Amino acid sequence: MTTPTLPIYLDYAATAPADARVVEVMQRYLTVDQLFANPASRSHMLGWQAEQVIEQARRQVADAIGADPREIVWTSGATEADNLALIGFMRANRERGLHLITSTIEHKAVVDTAHALEKEGFEVTWLTPGRDGCIQPEQLRDAMRDDTALVSLMAVNNELGSINDIAALAAVAHEFGAAFHTDAAQAVGRIPLDVVAQQIDLMSLSGHKTYGPKGVGALYVRRHPDIRVEALIHGGGHERGMRSGTLPTHQIAGMGEAFALMQQQYDEDNAHIARLQQRFLRGLEGLEGVYANTPLDRAVPNILNLAFEGVDGESLLMALRDVAVSTGSACNSASVDPSYVLLGIGTPRALALSSLRFSFGRFTTEADIDHALTLIRHAVSGLRTPPRQAAD
Repeated sequence: MTTPTLPIYLDYAATAPADARVVEVMQRYLTVDQLFANPASRSHMLGWQAEQVIEQARRQVADAIGADPREIVWTSGATEADNLALIGFMRANRERGLHLITSTIEHKAVVDTAHALEKEGFEVTWLTPGRDGCIQPEQLRDAMRDDTALVSLMAVNNELGSINDIAALAAVAHEFGAAFHTDAAQAVGRIPLDVVAQQIDLMSLSGHKTYGPKGVGALYVRRHPDIRVEALIHGGGHERGMRSGTLPTHQIAGMGEAFALMQQQYDEDNAHIARLQQRFLRGLEGLEGVYANTPLDRAVPNILNLAFEGVDGESLLMALRDVAVSTGSACNSASVDPSYVLLGIGTPRALALSSLRFSFGRFTTEADIDHALTLIRHAVSGLRTPPRQAAD
């Protein structure tokens, strides 16, 4: 029996495969002859050893963003981190004000959380980005109010790859006495991050977008000046009282290792991916009616959102059975409606429905790119060719 050939994977923005070195580290903390104990068990050596593993990973994650390890709060992923940042901060800081500012093209973990806060009586201002998918500091300044408590704007957009100037945006928020949160799930290892230099108060992080495991993430919470966040999950007062629950040692160790590797391979990974992006774009030059939704001069190289004029995106997706890509965010991929992100930057509906997101990673090869290009050109040409009329 032959093993079926897997599709070419070009959906790294949805999730990345775990690096083998990360998996090797995770395997050390699962079975009875390993460091499997509960890191909160302070009454025996096995618990202490597991706690040391947790703290080592906490330092690895902190080092990747220029933070103090004590400022890292473990979560189940960036979605929980976004919820904790927005809901936890707004509830804990009502005296600052009830006003939150975010954008219309944030990840659903922020968009839906902001809508939930509106139902609690908080007021949300929704900023509209430009065609480049970015929010300008002047836009934010115009929206700031005396009662603005928090600004939440992502570092790198998950569908477009567009990069916000989070340092400039954070500076505006602080001018008005508001705190600044950024979802950096797509940014780690792709752009420089330094929470001190960029004046970040809260930052959401993901394990599985960085060649680590799924089911684990973190929220950076600034200690000086102290940022107060009310817990959403109760039951033991873990993580400085902000997030209770038994910590998954193996997953956290994996995330720590993944972040350490991202730091070590930052230049190598980005140079490799930039070459792949250029190869991909050159390979599409002979195909007419292809437009980049991604602002190529202001985006990370691993995310490329393209519109194929005259082709339905869902039909193209079906035609590309041997290439794993998406029509947008994995959290919204079951929807047949156009991407709210593409519509949010002013993309015409017809082009939004004709768009696919390609995303590359550490393990993508030039051969993958070349094979995918052959399949894409064939599929697009086939879908654009009108069917022949049947003979009488």
